[in-house]
Amino acid sequence: MAAVTPLYQTYNRAPMRFERGEGVWLFTEEGERYLDFAAGVAVNSLGHAHPHLVEALKDQADKVWHLSNLYDVPGQEELGRRLTEATFADRVFFTNSGAEALECAIKTSRRYHFAKGHPERFHIITMEGAFHGRTLATIAAGGQEKYLEGFGPKAPGFDQVPFGDLDAVKAAISEATAAILVEPVQGEGGIRPIPVEMLRALRALCDENGVLLILDEVQSGVGRTGKFFAHEWAGIAPDIMAVAKGIGGGFPLGACLATAEAAEGMKPGTHGSTYGGNPLAMAVGNAVLDVVLAEGFLDHVRDVALVFRQGLASLKDRYPDIIEDIRGEGLMLGIKAKVANTDLLMAMRAEHLLGVPAGDNVIRLLPPLTVTAEEAREGLARIERAAEHLRAAAQKSA
Repeated sequence: MAAVTPLYQTYNRAPMRFERGEGVWLFTEEGERYLDFAAGVAVNSLGHAHPHLVEALKDQADKVWHLSNLYDVPGQEELGRRLTEATFADRVFFTNSGAEALECAIKTSRRYHFAKGHPERFHIITMEGAFHGRTLATIAAGGQEKYLEGFGPKAPGFDQVPFGDLDAVKAAISEATAAILVEPVQGEGGIRPIPVEMLRALRALCDENGVLLILDEVQSGVGRTGKFFAHEWAGIAPDIMAVAKGIGGGFPLGACLATAEAAEGMKPGTHGSTYGGNPLAMAVGNAVLDVVLAEGFLDHVRDVALVFRQGLASLKDRYPDIIEDIRGEGLMLGIKAKVANTDLLMAMRAEHLLGVPAGDNVIRLLPPLTVTAEEAREGLARIERAAEHLRAAAQKSA
C-alpha cells in the first residue's frame, strides 16, 4: 500500500530521489549517477554545487538573510547595476520567480499607459503555445486550457494569436492594446523559436502603434541560447523583460527589467515583494553574473552547443523512425519525437540521462551551461542507446 503523502497531488513526480549533485551529474540516494540535461528546467545554469555560487551563498548566510524592501539592500544595487549595464534596461525589480517577474512586467506595461492618461489600454497580445507562469494572470496570458480549467473566469485583457502569425498580431492591435508579450523561444510550448525577422517586425510594429514589447526570457535568458539574452540574436531590444531561472543558478530569483520610460508609471506603493531581492538571492545572482559575463564564457556555450546540435542532427538522420526534428538555439534544444515523447524520456532515463518533456511531443535538452564537449558527447551516446532501445522494441512488437 502506497504511503499517504502530506503534499498536494499536483505533480506527476518520477520515483527518483537525488541527494547531491556535482557539475552536470546528479547522484541518487542509492549512489546511481545521472547525467542531468534537465538542469531543474533550465534553472541550474552553472550545474550543481558550483564552488563560486556555494561560497557566495555561505558567505552571505553568515551575515544577513532577510531585510525586506523597507531598507536599502546593497546587493540589489550591485546586481541591478550589472544587469542594466549589460542589457537594454534602466530599471530592475527583483522577484522570487518567473511568474512574479511576468506579473511585474504585465503591471508595468498597463501602468505605463495609465500614467499617460490611457487606462483603457490594458490588453496584451500573446501567442498560442506560450507559457508565462501559473498565477491567475499568467495562465490567462498563456491561454492554455489545461492550465485555465477549473479556476474561474479567465483574467481579462489577454488576446491570443496563432504562433508566428504576424498578420494576426497586426489585426489584433487596437486602441486597447498596451503590449505584445512573447517568448523569443517557447520552452513549454516545444522549443519553438520566433524567427529573428519576426522579432524585428514585432519591434517595429510596437514602435508604430505606441505599444510596449515585453519579452519573456525566463527560460531563454542568461546565456541559455549562447547570447546573454536570446533577443540579442535579432539585434533588437524590448521595453520590458522578465527574467528568472538561470539568473539564480538554482536559488529562487527573478527580475523584471525595463527602460526608464516603460517603468515611469511604477511609483512608490504601486508594486512590492516581501522576499524579492533578499540578500541571499542577490549574493547568488551576482555570483552567477561573475561567471556568465566573464570573458569567453558565452563563446564556450556556443562552441559546445554546436557540437551537441550537430550530434543531434546526426541522430535524427540515423533514427528517422524515432526523431522527427531538432529545434532550438544554443543549449536550449529540443527533440521532436516520432514516438511518444514520454516513451523517449523513459528510455533516456533508463540510460541515466535526464531531460524535460514539453508540448508538441518534444523532449527539452537543457544541460548546465558549464557542460563540456565531452559531456555533450556522452549525452548523445545515451540518447542513441535510448533510440536504439525504442527501435528494437518497435521491431519486436511489429
